[in-house]
Amino acid sequence: MDIVFDCLETGDAGADAVPIWPLTDDGFSAWLESAPDADTAWALANGFAPRKGEFLCLPGEGGRIKSVLFGVGDGEFGGIEARGYGVLPLRLPEGVYRIEGLESAEAREQAMLGWILGAYRFTRYRTPNRRPARILAPVDIDESRVMRLARGMTLARNLINTPTEEMGPDDLEAAIREAGKAYGATVESTKGAALLEQNYPLIHWVGRASAQEPRLVDLRWEGPGASQTITLVGKGVCFDTGGLDVKPSSAMLIMKKDMGGAACILALATMIMDAKLPVTLRVLIPAVENSISSNSFRPGDVMKARNGITVENRNTDAEGRLVLADALAEAASEEPDLIVDMATLTGAARVAMGADIPPFFTDDDDLAAAIHGAGEAMGDPVWRLPLFDGYERDISSSVADITNAPAGGMAGSITAALFLRRFVRNSYIWVHFDVYGWCQRARPGRPEGAECNAAMAMYKVIEDRCA
Repeated sequence: MDIVFDCLETGDAGADAVPIWPLTDDGFSAWLESAPDADTAWALANGFAPRKGEFLCLPGEGGRIKSVLFGVGDGEFGGIEARGYGVLPLRLPEGVYRIEGLESAEAREQAMLGWILGAYRFTRYRTPNRRPARILAPVDIDESRVMRLARGMTLARNLINTPTEEMGPDDLEAAIREAGKAYGATVESTKGAALLEQNYPLIHWVGRASAQEPRLVDLRWEGPGASQTITLVGKGVCFDTGGLDVKPSSAMLIMKKDMGGAACILALATMIMDAKLPVTLRVLIPAVENSISSNSFRPGDVMKARNGITVENRNTDAEGRLVLADALAEAASEEPDLIVDMATLTGAARVAMGADIPPFFTDDDDLAAAIHGAGEAMGDPVWRLPLFDGYERDISSSVADITNAPAGGMAGSITAALFLRRFVRNSYIWVHFDVYGWCQRARPGRPEGAECNAAMAMYKVIEDRCA
C-alpha cells in the first residue's frame, strides 16, 4: 500500500505555483475584456478557444509561464468532466501549478483527483521519460478523501497492468494480504484440494489445470461502530486462455486484465477501510488461472455448485461466472446487508456500453438510483441494465439445472447476470457490475491500459449509506 504520487507538490510552493484558470465560453469572453492587452493578444494570436481540454500557457517575465488558460466547455465540471484535468500533468511543462476559480470544494476535489489519475504511468518495467507537472492541493478540500480514492484507483491499475507472470493467483493473494495487513484485516485462503473439502467445487473446477493452485481468498475487517454488513466479491481470473475452448491470440493478448473485477473490488475495500467506515466488511476473491492441461475442465461436463445447483459447462471460456457462483453462494449464506460483485465478465457488455461505462444489475430500485447518482458525481459512469426474467429460459439446460453459456449469444450480459442471481437468492440487496478494466486508447484522466471501473461510484454509495 506504499503508493507515492510524483504529481503532487508537498512543499511550500504556493507563491511560485503557476495559476490555471478554467474558462467556459462566457468566462473566456469576460477574461478577454479584463485581461492585460498582451495576454489577450497572445491568446487570440494562438487561436485559443475554451473547448473542453484545450489549454494555453501565457508567457511571463524571463521566459517563465505566467498562467494557464484551460477550456472546460460548458462549465459543468462536476462528474465525468473533472477527468478533463487529467490532460494537463503530462502535457504542461514540468513545474508546480495551482487551480484557481473553482467555486465548490467538490469541484476542487474532483479537479485534483482528475489531475492525479491523468498523471498515472505504469513504471514497473520502464522508466518514464519525464516527471509530470505537479499540483498544489486546492484549499478547503477533504484532501484525505481525494488521496484515498487516488490510492485505490492506482492500486487497481497497478494490479491489472502487471502481467500474469508476476500476477498469478499466488501474487494476487499476496496483494490482498498486503492490503489487509495495512488496515488490520484478517485474511484466510482456501486453496487446492481444500476447495473440494470445503465445498467450493466450481472454483476448483475452473482453476485445477494451472500450475498455481486455485483458491478463495477471504478478507474480513470491522470498522469502528460497525452498523451494517457488506460483502464484496471480485472475479480474480489472473489469466484466461479460454480453456479448451481456447481464445484466438488477438483476444488473449490482454487477458492479464481478467482479474480486473478483483482489482476493482480490492480498490473499493481499501477505500472503505482507509475511511474507517462503520461497516463489517468481507471480501471474497476467487483467484484462479484458466489454463489448458490434461486435467482441464471440459465442455459438456456438469458440476454441482456450493449451493447445490447443478451447472452444465457449455463453454470453458465462460469461466468467470462459475468461480463467482461459489463465492456469491458463500457471501449470501451470511445474509449481509449488501453484496457487491465486480467482474470482467462479458464481451456483450462492451458491445452495448463501450469501455468506459460498465453496466450494473440489481433488483433494488433505490440502490440503482443511488449508484447512478454516485457515478455521475464521481466521474465514474455506470448504467443500469435489466435483470429481465423473460431471459431466464436462456440459461436452462436439458441435463442440469442451468448452463453457463446460453446458445445464440443474445443479451449475453443480462443472461450472465441472471446466472449469478441464482446464487444470491437469500440476499435481497445485491448488485453486479460487468466491468472492462481497460482503456484501449488514452483519454483524459484515463491512460492507455488498466482502468478501475465503478469502485469510486460504489464507494460514494457506501459512504452515503454510512453517513
